[in-house]
Amino acid sequence: MTEVAEDNLIAQSEMFLNQVVLRNWKDSLTALDTCDDLLPHAEDLQIVKRCIESLASKATTDPNLFGWPIREHGIMQSPGGSVLWNGISTGARPRNFNADWWYADASSLSFPMYKRLISTMESRGIRPEIIAGSLTYYAKKYLPGINRRHSMGAVPLTAALSEVEQKNLLEEIDRLLPVQKGIASTNVLLGLLRTAMILKASPTCISNLEKRIGMQLDQATLEDLLLPNFSYTMETLYNVECVHRILDHFLAMDQANGGESPCLDDVMASPSLTPITSVAKLIDGYLAEIAPDINLKLPKFQALASAVPEYARPLDDGLYRAIDIYLKAHSWLSEAEREQLCRLLDCQKLSLEACTHAAQNERLPLRVVVQVLFFEQLQLRTSIAGCLLVSDNLEGSRPLRSGVATSGEAGGWATAVRENQVLKVGMDNMRMRLAELEKECSSMRQEIEKLGGRSSKGGGGGWASRVVPRRLGLKVRSQMCSAQEGSVSERQRSMSAKLDKLQAKVTKHKKQLAADA
Repeated sequence: MTEVAEDNLIAQSEMFLNQVVLRNWKDSLTALDTCDDLLPHAEDLQIVKRCIESLASKATTDPNLFGWPIREHGIMQSPGGSVLWNGISTGARPRNFNADWWYADASSLSFPMYKRLISTMESRGIRPEIIAGSLTYYAKKYLPGINRRHSMGAVPLTAALSEVEQKNLLEEIDRLLPVQKGIASTNVLLGLLRTAMILKASPTCISNLEKRIGMQLDQATLEDLLLPNFSYTMETLYNVECVHRILDHFLAMDQANGGESPCLDDVMASPSLTPITSVAKLIDGYLAEIAPDINLKLPKFQALASAVPEYARPLDDGLYRAIDIYLKAHSWLSEAEREQLCRLLDCQKLSLEACTHAAQNERLPLRVVVQVLFFEQLQLRTSIAGCLLVSDNLEGSRPLRSGVATSGEAGGWATAVRENQVLKVGMDNMRMRLAELEKECSSMRQEIEKLGGRSSKGGGGGWASRVVPRRLGLKVRSQMCSAQEGSVSERQRSMSAKLDKLQAKVTKHKKQLAADA
């Protein structure tokens, strides 16, 4: 084998390795898998390195381009999807392959070989999401704790590793996972975290997983967030402290990205605030799930509920539901503790349905019930005013300004509503003023008519009959009568002039009201 000859065994083996094994995906994979039993000789002969380089280059290339046969579900297949017969394709129509076509084949390698393959792929610039997908596939295959809530799908079952081996594997996968947000799905990360707690992985591994989950907490589901408490004390059913730490990581990242405390209108209208509102809704649902636990202490429940910023909750209905469940499960709480817990609620942010329920809730402190009743009345008034406003707009009393009615933006609609409310108040004031003026005109007409009646009576036979018996006072009485008649006529003329002015003013207000309407 060492003699220098043209056709010796070393030359033939080298030629076969280069021209046959390393050019074929399946043969390269089989050769690398066999090297585990031939270490360290395979390392000395550079066979391991050359097989890994060959596999890494092929994993980053579309197999349809070169017609490499690969394995799928344990059957030898061509890239076109047809079964190979004696190494010859049957000519089936080619099929498009995804970037994950090599996940199942690579997962058959031992972890030391697989780790070297992944490191080589990273050095070749393969996308981080592809690396994370392969690591997720490998973890689901060898860590059964991840699949407790999720189906394995096409991932084959294998012989379970020991707890120590699973722990070491999980810590290695955590170190290999890329750190970018959204690279791995949140439910997979929560599965890894749950398994790490079961296997008692290192604190560094658990902290890293918590930070990864905190970066994308808005993508989590309530079912995955219910992490059991595996501590020996069994203080609570679920690991509330872990969820609190994950929430702190999310809020810290939100603040680092420039998050501020916007007003409620911004939360309702801005799509960029959707993650924080989703997390608030998720935490409220989590609080409602853990509230029935009688071992859950009030400070721990209160700390998690208050950790969510106030601006993140457009409505406090979810928080009210969680508090109500907690009060029902912890009926022994004192009145002071109940009031302390209910301080988390903002009664102004409860919906009308929640206010109706809270007003009849005997578990709430009296002070909270009074606040709820007060704000319920305000909401009823607002709702009634809104209904009247919509009715006026439908009747066409005043069209909205151009561009506002057709605009779908929340800010334009809010502006139109405010303008209509101001207009409605002004028109109501105008109507009230007009009614007062008409009432005043009516009373003045009645008074003028009375004065006219008195003057007619004073100038007739009634006055003359009084003059006849007393001749001495005739002159004085005549002068008094003339003066009285003059004053009455003057007052009548003044009242008539004032009435004319009022009528003109009423007419003017009616015209203005009609123009505004």
